Amino acid sequence: METLSKGKELEKQLTYKVEHIAKKDKSAVEKSFEFCDGYMDFLSRSKTERLAVANIIEIAKANGYVEFDPTEMYQPGDKIYFNNRGKSAILSTIGKLSASDGFTIVASHIDSPRLDLKPNPLYENTEISYFKTHYYGGIKKYQWSVIPLAIHGVVVKTNGEKVDIHIGEEDDDPVFCLTDLLPHLAKDQSERKMRDVIKGEEMNIIIGCLPYDDEAVKLQTLVLLNEKYGIIEREFINAELEVVPAGRARDVGFDRGMIGSYGHDDRVCAYTSLMAEVETKCPNHTTVTVFADKEEIGSDGVSGMNSEFLEHFIMYLSKMQGVDYITTLGRSKCLSADVNAGYDPTFADVMDPKNSSYMNRGVVITKYTGSGGKGGTNDASAEFMAEVTNIFDSKNVNWQTGELGKVDMGGGGTVAKYISRKNVDTVDIGVPVLSMHAPFELVAKTDVYSAYTAFLAFLDR
Repeated sequence: METLSKGKELEKQLTYKVEHIAKKDKSAVEKSFEFCDGYMDFLSRSKTERLAVANIIEIAKANGYVEFDPTEMYQPGDKIYFNNRGKSAILSTIGKLSASDGFTIVASHIDSPRLDLKPNPLYENTEISYFKTHYYGGIKKYQWSVIPLAIHGVVVKTNGEKVDIHIGEEDDDPVFCLTDLLPHLAKDQSERKMRDVIKGEEMNIIIGCLPYDDEAVKLQTLVLLNEKYGIIEREFINAELEVVPAGRARDVGFDRGMIGSYGHDDRVCAYTSLMAEVETKCPNHTTVTVFADKEEIGSDGVSGMNSEFLEHFIMYLSKMQGVDYITTLGRSKCLSADVNAGYDPTFADVMDPKNSSYMNRGVVITKYTGSGGKGGTNDASAEFMAEVTNIFDSKNVNWQTGELGKVDMGGGGTVAKYISRKNVDTVDIGVPVLSMHAPFELVAKTDVYSAYTAFLAFLDR
């Protein structure tokens, strides 16, 4: 055994360094690859919040969860789920301790930046039919042109029937796309600011080019939609149709160590917390694992975290045990499960290298988000930071810390502030991502697995 000098020994004791996971734990790589097979399948099947909820509940039912009944009395170890309008959900495992001891909450979001169809989307121009779109969330609009796109969602017909639409994912499906200007004629376009290279009103999706007999191309599109789905143009008003990148999640790199896909933000934390919740059998504290909608546009709406569906769920569970839900909330602990910006050496000038998260170094603890002078942040307390890191250390979780870029560069927020406003100690925990909010984001498999182990450790605290 090598004997360290006094200086080296002190350096080992006093300094802080986070290593590449594969350099210190070879077994973690194999475990992460196996775990991520399931994640990639889930991600490929969960392109929208509705699809994510459906798949989450399918997995829950297969693992013994039953639908929540507010009139029922539940016992330790019972597993329940709550479906909020098919667009957000909660899974819970009843704990051994009373609600008066607080719950253990993990909250992710299942919506991602995308394009939505406008209420009156269909039109024809120069014998080409188009859908008009309205982008959802923070995107670089130019990234969405000239890539294959799929359409998912629902249309509620005037007779009340709900029609599911999914087209563009199967090998024999058609896809859709936004066009861009050829470089030979893009002199004026190249002078635009990046945010306007493709303008919002230019994000029109080509959906057809053949006429109905000698009539309009638009009519042929409507005929095809009516034949396949039984819908008419008027019913687009009653629709939620989302345009997303087509295709499955893929391995990235010769070593297959990364996953490339649409929607890592934040379905990577949704899946890892879902699997951790499923694996939690009879915890001390009742677990409440939340999958929220609308985070990318401010968490408002009935399915967003700024609504009270989570609070009402906790209220019901507390009431069953004869506990005031205010007491439950005040003694609860929460991980806001959301991604962070991984350090990208190609764009190093926007990052603080000492306070960035890095690929393959584990799940990221983000003490505060916000922008500038911590605007819009939760800012976890020192006490709760110590509690969480001690839990992770006790269960050998690979973790690191990270901020979202340099102080003056911008920033971002999560659902943390909406949960902490309920008097719940909260901190952000998530996976570092490259190319966040792009149609094709990147995560490292070892980090995905680390997130799963982190959520499992916390839920079983």
